[in-house]
Amino acid sequence: MPPPRRAAVIGAGAAGLAATKALLDAGADVVTYEKGDRPGGLWARGNSSGLSPAYASLHLNTSKGRTQFADFPMPAEWPDYPSADLVAGYLADYAETFGLTPHIRYGTTVASVERENGTETGAGQSWRVTTEAGDTGRYDAVVVANGHNWDPRLPEPGYPGTFTGTVMHAHDYRTADVFRDRRVLVAGMGNSAMDIAVDASYTARGPVLLSARRGVHIVPKYLFGRPADATGGALSVLPWRLRQRIAETLLRLAVGRPQRYGLPAPAGGLFQNHPTISDTILHRLTHGEVAARPGIDRFEGDRVVFTDGRSDPVDVLVWATGYRVTIPFLSPRWTGGDPEQLPLYKRVFHLDDPGLAFVGLMQSTGAALPVVEAQAKLAAARLAGDYALPPAAEQRRSTDRDLREATARWGSDRRPRMRIDFDRYIAGLSREMKAGRARARRGAARPAAPARRAENTDENTRESTQENTEESTV
Repeated sequence: MPPPRRAAVIGAGAAGLAATKALLDAGADVVTYEKGDRPGGLWARGNSSGLSPAYASLHLNTSKGRTQFADFPMPAEWPDYPSADLVAGYLADYAETFGLTPHIRYGTTVASVERENGTETGAGQSWRVTTEAGDTGRYDAVVVANGHNWDPRLPEPGYPGTFTGTVMHAHDYRTADVFRDRRVLVAGMGNSAMDIAVDASYTARGPVLLSARRGVHIVPKYLFGRPADATGGALSVLPWRLRQRIAETLLRLAVGRPQRYGLPAPAGGLFQNHPTISDTILHRLTHGEVAARPGIDRFEGDRVVFTDGRSDPVDVLVWATGYRVTIPFLSPRWTGGDPEQLPLYKRVFHLDDPGLAFVGLMQSTGAALPVVEAQAKLAAARLAGDYALPPAAEQRRSTDRDLREATARWGSDRRPRMRIDFDRYIAGLSREMKAGRARARRGAARPAAPARRAENTDENTRESTQENTEESTV
């Protein structure tokens, strides 16, 4: 019997934990690198990695039934929308239940990942993972699961003028105490922007200003007494434009259009422009505790001038402007210089080398956990030889087709490479797994074992006993 194939996972958030479990289930020898001091990645408030953006009031914006791992349902007694702390505990329980903890090296940051030899794809390549401490490990495959909601993005280019108040990014927000008796402006229309504006409205001086250059659909967490995403699976068999018309009609009946609340009209249709999920922002708007403003035009000391000519004094400006996709340990050889534009077969396999796989490098219309669970199982099946990829030319055609369809739906400026339709994607991965298993049965080779094991380094000899690490999460 050949020795177990060795795999490195980078990150012990939801994506990294799912990858670790799937690889162990497939019989691999797994080491998971984690920058922080606990599992859960971005969900783990106070994680020593410093990467978690989780704030005290954060809750899921997808219901637990649509968010949970298939292999590990959330407790039935939990609320439909659990808190970040509950989710972090859930991920820690997942790690303990499935025996993942001994394979995680906490407090370890990966500095680089490189292919070590020049052999052709599938011919027993060796990947070298080097940590910031200088330790190295050699693996047959690497799964990148470092998440993409931790590197704050600020407006580029910046706005004219000088703002003399306090500036912060949503990533740094934890509790509303920071806004007490201060005049607050939140710039953005995503989930974090709405949560922060609502939180601030209970402690700030005067109404909290909510500025947006373009609008989004605002979906309450409950529609007609049920979680708003509960009908997603049933409608997924319909073309997305038909689903869009049905969902937009239901939304108008339930809460009306955003313009009724003083907000800008959505820039695109539902399912094209990622909606904001909030039960509370409309309530605070209608009660005057949050006031809508258009986009920012310029700064004049402690005043912010908006595009409609109005200006307001502001003490604290919160940029809720999202995150850059950053994979600091991969060279441009593997990312092309822009991870947002990285083409991946089924959003998992690198087209130049499937020994480099990605779990969680996507932007879903629904929850992330079921997606990363399915991606992890696909990557693990390939390493085990139970799943075979199609020919390289077919992979590229499929990836190009996915990009064309995503661009037509979401636009060229909305990360089309990363966009997936939750229900369609999950169903598609299930079909791809079956097709890949059939290809494997027809004789597509199991990924070749290395001709020889790399000589043990100090890092390799410690791998069976050293405990745990993190690099980030989904």
